[in-house]
Amino acid sequence: MTQGKTVTIVLVALIVGLGAGFVLRPIILPAGQAAAGVSAPIPAMTEPRGTQYFRAQLDEARDIVEKCQTGAVRGEECATAETAIVEAEGKERFGKFMGN
Repeated sequence: MTQGKTVTIVLVALIVGLGAGFVLRPIILPAGQAAAGVSAPIPAMTEPRGTQYFRAQLDEARDIVEKCQTGAVRGEECATAETAIVEAEGKERFGKFMGN
């Protein structure tokens, strides 16, 4: 009987400790802080440029897509630059098809 109470107390303590860890984690180490052992701060991210920007700057969009393929650039700009290029090429092909 004593062993059963001990197991129950240990399980309750583990569950309470786990729950407290989940609750206190954001307070102890907010998400914006760097992890322990990282010496350089994370640079502030700027908003990715949108498809409309890359439609106006097709050369820059092509440059970004090339850098994305080599792995030098990552993120949403890869997708938006590629979308702008595909749309521009589609309009160009449609214009040729229609005889313009």
